[in-house]
Amino acid sequence: MTPVDRYDDLYAAFRWNVPGRMNISWECCGKWAADRTRFALYWEDESGATAAYTFWDIQQEANRLSNALAALGVQRGDRVALILPQRPEMAIAYVAIFQMGAIALPLSHLFGPDALEYRLQNSEASVAIVEPTTLPNLWQVKDKLPLLRHVIGVGGARETGVHEWAPLLAKASRSFTCVDSEAEDPALIIYTSGTTGAPKGALEPHRSLIGNLPGFVHSHDFYPQPGDMFWTPADWAWAGGLLDGLLPAWHFGTPILGYRGRFDAEKAYTLLEKYGVRNSFLFPTALKLMMKAVPEPKKRYDLNLRSIMSAGESVGVTVIEWARDQLGVTINEMFGQTEINYVVGNCQAAWPVKPGSIGRPYPGHRVAIIDPEGNERPRGELGEIAVHRDCNGVKDAVFFLEYWKNPQASKDKFIGDWGCTGDQGRMDEDGYIWYQGRSDDVIKSSGYRIGPAEIESCLVKHPAISNAAVIGKPDAARGAIVKAFIVLQPGESASAALEDDIRQHVRERLAPYEYPREIEFVAELPMTTTGKVQRKILREREEASLSKGTA
Repeated sequence: MTPVDRYDDLYAAFRWNVPGRMNISWECCGKWAADRTRFALYWEDESGATAAYTFWDIQQEANRLSNALAALGVQRGDRVALILPQRPEMAIAYVAIFQMGAIALPLSHLFGPDALEYRLQNSEASVAIVEPTTLPNLWQVKDKLPLLRHVIGVGGARETGVHEWAPLLAKASRSFTCVDSEAEDPALIIYTSGTTGAPKGALEPHRSLIGNLPGFVHSHDFYPQPGDMFWTPADWAWAGGLLDGLLPAWHFGTPILGYRGRFDAEKAYTLLEKYGVRNSFLFPTALKLMMKAVPEPKKRYDLNLRSIMSAGESVGVTVIEWARDQLGVTINEMFGQTEINYVVGNCQAAWPVKPGSIGRPYPGHRVAIIDPEGNERPRGELGEIAVHRDCNGVKDAVFFLEYWKNPQASKDKFIGDWGCTGDQGRMDEDGYIWYQGRSDDVIKSSGYRIGPAEIESCLVKHPAISNAAVIGKPDAARGAIVKAFIVLQPGESASAALEDDIRQHVRERLAPYEYPREIEFVAELPMTTTGKVQRKILREREEASLSKGTA
């Protein structure tokens, strides 16, 4: 049944309520810790190990860690790096760092030595917390990091000079008083993925938690509801796992599931069933893998899902229809980025979802499609998705503070009061935004501006295709042509006949100028650790190939 469209009323009624003083640790743990029966975290390891923690457990361990870090010389404003996958110690460390007034520096456990060296040097981190899988990469560059004074190892990460987590905390007091902090005080540095140059450290204040809540609440159909239980495979080192999952779930005092292990479609179903997960953030890539691996999950699993949010890439009509039919959930697509997160999306419980659209501006955010001069484009025209600093005359709480040690990049992020996302889109007459890809991804062919997302969504509908990415290949006559990189389903083989069938598949469904004039079958697509296709790498490969051909 199509819901009554309540969007206008919800948007008009919303008001920001950001206190002058706040600390994320209190908002997400301290205020719940007195209730020793309230569970915060269920955790499982791919080896089969499991654990469960109440908010009281988390707070006790966080207090010990805060005292231990203070004994190691960590002061207010110091950066503490977390180079960990989803594991309890990472969640505990966030609470400990925030309540000290220090700044958490989450780094992906998949980062190699060079990536770690750059971010640790740039941030001037003084302490790093690692596990056995991440210690070796850090150790390769440790001598190049003179400001990194201490390394703490969890889960058996040992090396000469590394403090072991358990003995270190055992000596520390369980009592710690949260510092008195302002909502504008820095809490977190999250490095961007570096798709447009060197990665930049987005400095996030404590109020950013509040800034993310309207999107979280609406994208999960008015979270929380009785029995809600959250899980996302998104890394807690990224905005997606932290600001779209762990912290907002804990803000509402609801439990989250953590899983330490590689994403596997069938394992995802098992976790959803085993823990009775009701709410999840799943990347489009993860959803596609789940759809392909088990097309009819209700026949194999007893699932209790209430809401699914998805972001990072366009979900596409195919996946939305499958989830509605096979999971009983209408996916609420969301759009945001580290610096300005959770600003556009859907809430199927309050307004109709238009499959293929990323939704409408969430309450509290003024979003528009602008031209390079900062003027709003007419409805239906392609431009850059931008977010205004103010909404209804009040400062939007979601904005980051600045890029760490990069004032020029901080300035360049804005055109006047519009925060620029670098993503292209169109807004229709109903205020829904249709994502068209990164500004660099837009293909200019024969006078047409073509977004890759719509073509990729169409390609994935083809029964022989597992995944696809589309770029513009330079062409003397047209400026660029559409080229598709395609991963086939198991058992499918590349052939000229299949190429023709794929082209015809797109021609029948999209505009004539959007079909891929060139197709390349590949074993896999280059992906970021957050599940986004790296079209930039595909473009660079293509340019290198063309250069060799003309040399």
